[in-house]
Parts: sequence; C-alpha cells; structure tokens
Amino acid sequence: MRRKFKKTKIKLHKPDRVLLIIIFLLIGFGLVVLASSSAIISQERFGNSYHYFFHQLIYGVGIGLIFFFITSKIPYKHWKKWAVVILALSIVVLILVFVPNLGFGYSGAKRWIDLKFFSFQPSELVKLGFIIYLAAWLEKRKSAEVKTFYYSTLPFLIIMGLIGFLLIFQPDIGTLGVIVMIGIIIFFLAGAKFSHILFLISTGLAALFTLIKVAPYRMNRLLAFINPEIDPQGIGYQIKQALLAIGSGGLFGVGLVHSRQKYNYLPSPASDSIFAIMAEEWGFVGAAALIILFLALVIRGFKIAKNSPDRFGRLTAAGITSWFVLQAFVNIGAITGLIPLTGITLPFISYGASSMVMSLIGAGILINISKYTT
Repeated sequence: MRRKFKKTKIKLHKPDRVLLIIIFLLIGFGLVVLASSSAIISQERFGNSYHYFFHQLIYGVGIGLIFFFITSKIPYKHWKKWAVVILALSIVVLILVFVPNLGFGYSGAKRWIDLKFFSFQPSELVKLGFIIYLAAWLEKRKSAEVKTFYYSTLPFLIIMGLIGFLLIFQPDIGTLGVIVMIGIIIFFLAGAKFSHILFLISTGLAALFTLIKVAPYRMNRLLAFINPEIDPQGIGYQIKQALLAIGSGGLFGVGLVHSRQKYNYLPSPASDSIFAIMAEEWGFVGAAALIILFLALVIRGFKIAKNSPDRFGRLTAAGITSWFVLQAFVNIGAITGLIPLTGITLPFISYGASSMVMSLIGAGILINISKYTT
C-alpha cells in the first residue's frame, strides 16, 4: 500500500461491478431484515407494522440512492478542493446539536438536529468529512513531514480532539471510537511512523479509560461485558437478550418474521440490536452470509485503494472502506459480546435515514474512485 505513484494519465473506465453488487446486496438484505425486526415496535408506536420500513425506504434508501448516483458521477478529485469546507460544515452542524429547540435527544443522548420537516444526525456527516479532509491534508504533506510529530501527529491530535470534545458531550463514544480508528488507519497508510501510531493508540486508550471512569453508565457497560451475569435484569439485560436471540437462531434460524426477541424483549431491535434479530430469524447461515458480504466489501474497497492513481484517492478509498467495515464489526462485536456495547448502528442494515444517506454518499465516492484505478 505504501508505494509511490507515477504521474500517468489514467483513462476513465467502468466502475467496479463487484463492489456495486455488494452494496446493493447489503441494501436489499437490510430492508428485508428491517421490515421484520421493526414490525412490532412500529405497530405499537404508529399503528402500522411497516412505518419504519417505508421511512427507511423513502428517506434513507430513496434519497441515499439519488446522492449515490450523483457522487458516483463527480470526479473524486473535486472533493479535495472542498475538504476544509466539508469538515468545517460537519463541525458546525455537530455544534448545532447543543442549540435549544434545534438539537434533540433520545435515551439520554443528544445527537440529532430537528429541522421540522426532517431530522438529521450530524455525526454521520462528520465521519465522511473527516475522511475527506484527512486524505486531502495528508496528500499535501511530503513523506518526511508525515513522519514528524509536529507537522503531522500533533495537528492530527488537535483536529481529533475538537471532534472528540463535541462527540463526548452528546455523548456518542461509539462514533468517536470509529472515527479515531479510521483516522489511525489513514494516518498509517499515509506513511506515519509506527512509534507515532502507537502513541495515538495509547492516547486513545487512556482517554477511553478516563471516560469510563467518569461516567457510571460506561462503567456498567464494561462490567456487563466482563460478566453478563452480574445483573441480568439491569446492566446485563441487553447483551443477555441479544445472546439469547442469536443462540435461538441455531443453524438456519426460526424463520423470517418469527423472532420472539423483537416482542419488546430486546432493546432497539431495528437499530443497535438488529444483527441479533437477524441471526435469530436467519440463523448462523444468514449471519455468516452478512459477515461475508462485509468481508468482501473490505477486500474490494482496499483493492480499489491500492490501485488508485494518486495518494488522495488511495487514502479516501481506504478511509471510506474502513468506515463501513469498522462500524459493522463494532456493532456485530458488541451485540455478540466480543466488545462492550456501544450503541452504534450496522451500516446499510440498521434503521436510520442519516446513516443510510451518508453511507450511500460515501459508497458513491468509492465507486467513482474505482473508475480511475490502474
């Protein structure tokens, strides 16, 4: 991945068809799973079993595909010119969450902006804005500068600190963790010194430990991760119910729409916990198929990054691919008890129009980069 690119004229060719197939399979998979997992909670809240499904179909997939088509047609190098503006805009909308009568919260987290005719989660824009800015910023740095602490690592920490400060107060530690991991991957691929990478990881772990210590609910999540039996009706409830759902699925599942855990046993069945419901209904085979799709996405995405004609394309493609896959495996890892619960959604699968639209915008940029690969 760390190779120099020759300045050769690259002819435009057809987009990566395998990547297109993977993306549309994930979208289709997600809509089917969402229709089933959200049926009970949708009926209770809106008197319509398919309210969440149609909302996702129209405002998530519908609008998202329009932006996907547009971004897949825009030459990816144009984003470099707007990198600073995009990052600045994403930080501004992140601040707007704290404005009274504009930002609103749910379950103790204030993460959304209410514009009356639609709501939006700014942290989804921050992920893409950060990737584009970091790729553009690192492209301008010479190899020797990227390896220095004051010209690369310190500015990276400052930008990360600003974004982190705003996300901590929402709070949205899961998103912050994903953004930090994406940034470290991009930083590594740009040629940063390994000692600086270790310093960033150590700093991140120290910050995470501090955040856990100062917030009781985060400590409870850690305790539930270490020992789910500690309080099965309290802090260990969600992970216990999730594991019960996954275990009930067996090899082939209990069948589509036949989940029992979605009947108000498992919290957030359409968003954070959707993988557990899917595993219950589709079984090990269905869960494995979804994981294979994400593995195929990471392989294809990094192949596009490797064959990109310039450093900006390489880092942007790697960043977008890392975003999708890291978030997917953080979600799956949390709901299967491999890591503490984070409250982060499963890309292309979970309910959430903001997440779907921004994911499809990112996918469109990745598809466009694939048109220029060597």
